[in-house]
Amino acid sequence: MAQQNPKRPSAKNKRHKLTISHKDKWKQILREVEKLEAPVSVVQTISVNLVDGTIVEIDVEQLLLEGMSETDLEREINEKLHDLDNIISNVDFFINIDHVAKTVQPITDSLLKNL
Repeated sequence: MAQQNPKRPSAKNKRHKLTISHKDKWKQILREVEKLEAPVSVVQTISVNLVDGTIVEIDVEQLLLEGMSETDLEREINEKLHDLDNIISNVDFFINIDHVAKTVQPITDSLLKNL
């Protein structure tokens, strides 16, 4: 009696697991959520684009690391943006995704644990 080899599943029937990193999940969430305000604690940098084409970068994380308080930094940024409003064409806020995830994930886990 001839020995039969087990059939291998065809390539079209194979299932592949999609893995999304923790950081990628939070990037997707932040892309989908409309953000009108963000706490200074989660802002990485601010890029201020002026009407003459000049770009001014504000390294928020570095200023906080150097000891500036969140309250003082937020107040100073708001004052500068207000003072320069007539020459600003656009302001881009870049969020520290790792910080957002670290802050929000425990709250999310707690809310969803009993579902």
